[in-house]
Amino acid sequence: MNISGNTVFLPGATSGIGLALALRFQAAGNTVIIGGRRTDRLEQLAEEHGFATVSIDTTDPASVLAARDEVLAAHPDLDVLIAMAGIMQTEDVSGGDFLQVAEQIVDTNINGPLRLISAFIEHLTSRPDATLVTVSSGLAHVPLAGTPTYNGTKAFIHRFSESIRLQLAGTSVKVVELVPPAVQTELTPGQSTREGYLPLDDFADEVMSIFESQPDVREVLVERVGFLRYAEVEGRYDAAVAAVNAH
Repeated sequence: MNISGNTVFLPGATSGIGLALALRFQAAGNTVIIGGRRTDRLEQLAEEHGFATVSIDTTDPASVLAARDEVLAAHPDLDVLIAMAGIMQTEDVSGGDFLQVAEQIVDTNINGPLRLISAFIEHLTSRPDATLVTVSSGLAHVPLAGTPTYNGTKAFIHRFSESIRLQLAGTSVKVVELVPPAVQTELTPGQSTREGYLPLDDFADEVMSIFESQPDVREVLVERVGFLRYAEVEGRYDAAVAAVNAH
């Protein structure tokens, strides 16, 4: 996609990767709408940065549809959707009481993006040049033992992205998969300062550089995530699993 001149909607952009990308897309000359559940935080970000905002809870189908209607009424030229919704929690399946957490992760990480895509795809296909960005993870390719459902949801997003790219090949919609490595955000407690994780600003800068230099990119892979993304095809899978789980 072009790096500027778009109208971009980022639900789940009140912090972390979503907010970092929203700021950079705005700085690159795009109109940016951010979404989230916390209206006080949305108001703060609108005041500080001039974002358009919309309240949205991607685990609530009615909220997604209401947000779509609000966004498209105000921004009928919307041509980029970045489906940022995602949570990560640890689980211990040996106890048998992990199901509630697992279902919450699935509802956010799988059903959330599905609801967003379902809500916006008809509009996106009506645009002359549109982009749908999904967000998976390096853990879709190399699992972390403590987060089995999170790993599985991101593996789903990867394969789903590959599949809908084939379905949408004859339309105006490009499907781009963003594949973060371990980034310093508050996705999990203490992660924003965890040593060895990629600093958020470095990650976001590299992502934007890839978008700018590779307008036809299908997978946005920063250098750090290649260790995970290609572990199996390069015959390094067992070693990569051991490395990821050593900490």
